[in-house]
Amino acid sequence: MGRTMTIDFVSDISCPWCVIGLRGLQEALARTTDVIDARINFQPFELNPDMPPEGENIVEHIAGKYGTTPDQSAATRQMIHDRAAALDFEMAMSEERRIYNTFDAHRLLHWAGIEGRQQELKEALFEAYFTLGQNPSNHEVLAATAEKVGLDDAAAREVLASGRYAGEVRRAEQLWRERGISAVPAVIIDGRYLISGGQPPEAFEQALRQIALEAA
Repeated sequence: MGRTMTIDFVSDISCPWCVIGLRGLQEALARTTDVIDARINFQPFELNPDMPPEGENIVEHIAGKYGTTPDQSAATRQMIHDRAAALDFEMAMSEERRIYNTFDAHRLLHWAGIEGRQQELKEALFEAYFTLGQNPSNHEVLAATAEKVGLDDAAAREVLASGRYAGEVRRAEQLWRERGISAVPAVIIDGRYLISGGQPPEAFEQALRQIALEAA
């Protein structure tokens, strides 16, 4: 049994680098079971908190936010697709994809954490959005995804319809902003060490082993 670590994974459902970062982290953890026994807690972050319900085309959104040309956007999508594929994740990136508000998805993830299914739901929501092209702000999509990972459909729908856990999610988002998190993914180990970005497994492994060594 390795040293127990708590890992806070701050991320958004609509962040492709968060998929890559999570896959890289998971592979690194599988390689370090000799020194680490880790638990991942998923923390909320909204890349686009003011996104309207209908969402926005990804090419238009990226151009408006970063000044990226369509060719640059296409090259980035291809690079992200290839990075994800190397980690066995199918990311169907196209110029027709839309970006949506993810607040309700974060509320559902908070509930899933209470129910002991947070990681399963997080991974399923990534698949629903990036692989299947579904809308993660749509309550039907969210409830169906929750049921897919073994959560109660009626309970999931009640959480979504009632607005429950909105306060908890807002407070958690504010907490991580106050701690200096302004981009995701952000991986915080034991509340002390920060690993930023969608790092490859080797980078995560090196960092985790170093942290375990320092703690020892």
